[in-house]
Parts: sequence; C-alpha cells; structure tokens
Amino acid sequence: MTMKIIMDTDPGIDDAAALTMAINDPEIDLKLITAVAGNVTVDKTTANALKIVHFFGKDQEIPVAAGAKEPLIKPFEDAARIHGASGMEGYDFGDDYGEPIAKSAVEALHDAIMAEDEVILVPTGSYTNIALLFKQYPEVKSHIKEIVAMGGSISGGNMTSIAEFNVFTDPDAAEIMYKSGVPIVTVGLDVTLKALITPATLNQLKDMNETGKMLYGLINNYNDVTEAGHPMHDVNTIFYLLHPEAYQTKDLWVDIQTSGPAIGGMVADIRGAYHDGKTNAKVCVDIDAAAFNQWFLDEVSHMK
Repeated sequence: MTMKIIMDTDPGIDDAAALTMAINDPEIDLKLITAVAGNVTVDKTTANALKIVHFFGKDQEIPVAAGAKEPLIKPFEDAARIHGASGMEGYDFGDDYGEPIAKSAVEALHDAIMAEDEVILVPTGSYTNIALLFKQYPEVKSHIKEIVAMGGSISGGNMTSIAEFNVFTDPDAAEIMYKSGVPIVTVGLDVTLKALITPATLNQLKDMNETGKMLYGLINNYNDVTEAGHPMHDVNTIFYLLHPEAYQTKDLWVDIQTSGPAIGGMVADIRGAYHDGKTNAKVCVDIDAAAFNQWFLDEVSHMK
C-alpha cells in the first residue's frame, strides 16, 4: 500500500533531490507539490518544482501550486549563496516546464488534504504555507496522518549557533505548526549533517543515467559541502518515510524561539521537566549514513 504524501518545498538543490525520490519511488503516491519562499524567491521555487515534475514527465499527474512569498512576520532572507541564483544551478532543464495551477498553495493544500483519509505532509522549506493553512482551515488537521518535516535542530544550527535555516526563515510559522497538535517527526540537522552524499556516491551518479547526470550537476553546484560530502537535508524526509529503522528518535516537547538572539532556535525539553510528560515531536537524533548512501544510489539506478 502506497503512502499518500504532499510536499511543501522551496527547491533548492536538496529539495530537488527529495522531489526526485518522492516522484519515483513506487511506495509513495505524491498528490501535490506546494512551493514557498525559502532557498530562493517563491517564483523561482515554484519554477524549480515544475522543472523536476516535467523532467520526469509527471506534468499531468502531480499539480504544483505557488505559495507564500514571505514569512509571516520576519523579513525574508534567502539562501541563494548556497543554491545559486536560480536555486537549481548545474543542469539545463530548458524553458518548457509549464505553469502552476490556478489555486494558491493554501487552497490546494486544503482541497488535497480533505480529499484523503490520511495524508502525510512533508515540508522541506519554511513552514509558512502550513501555518497559513492551519490558521485558515483548522479542520484539515484531523485528516493529516503526520507531518515529516525537515528543519530544526536540538544540537546546534546552521544560521546561528542554535537556529536551522527552515525554522529561522519563519519561526512564527514553525511555532504554529509545532503547537498544532498534529503528530510531527522532526528531521533536523541532528541527522541531516550526518547523511552526506559522499564523493564516492556522487561520482557514481555521474554516469548512471540521465537522472544521475542531473543530480550530479545539481549537487556539484551545491555550496553546502564539507570534505566528507554534501548534506542532503531534505532527502532525509523521504528516506525516513521509507526506512524509519535507519533512524534513532526521541519523543520530546520542542518549543520554537520567535524573537531575540535565539530567534529560530528549537528548544527541547530533554529532561521532560516542563510539560507534564507531554511530547509534540518525534525528533530524529541519529542515522545509518552508509545505508542512506546505498539507498540513494539504488533509487537513482531505477530511474530514467
């Protein structure tokens, strides 16, 4: 039985790789893609989502809707320095990739969620669209099986000493999402900085097939890199859905800092001391990185 998912995303190179996995894995039924401002502006993230859908010939099957142009309150700050001016540098997708649907992201999310019994939301950008959805249509919450969200960290940030990019971009939206009561799996920097596409894996992609060539081009132009490899942050959401056994998790209560020097920070009640034993997130804290690399290669080997 396939998992019905909706991806809310801001492509972005690692988002593009996550979309690639979600579109092609037979265990996943990707119902909708909604775009949000994040790694680059929303016009570019929408175009990039359309490019990936068109690359795999899914234009008629997977709708793409444009969403929020800016965070709820905080001024917008992109990550073009990491992903390039277009957000997806390194491969020529051409100019014939279609248009988003007429519905806004919030309307499209509402309609797609209400049409299903249990759907999994997979946000891999800032959570602005999700927050707007919950504020406008709280009834959708009971139709969402869980949220598997890339973002946050309980061990240190990549924007500040505490804040991770997706949460930092719109901390007010993150607070709304974490207070929503919907079950949340947090796939944050605690694991994504360990899930590196190694140089050996990257070199194998290059000559594998056209998808491998595309991903090789994108990842080679991805400025989030160490000597050990490129962290594929957003791809971890899909790997978690398919292989949760590869992750160690902790059930915790997490709060989001929405102001001050720790803005965008995720604070976990690791002692269970302040919320009467309640938790609001299953936080991924470790990963089998070798299994992640092998899975990545296996997935791509079966693509076009």
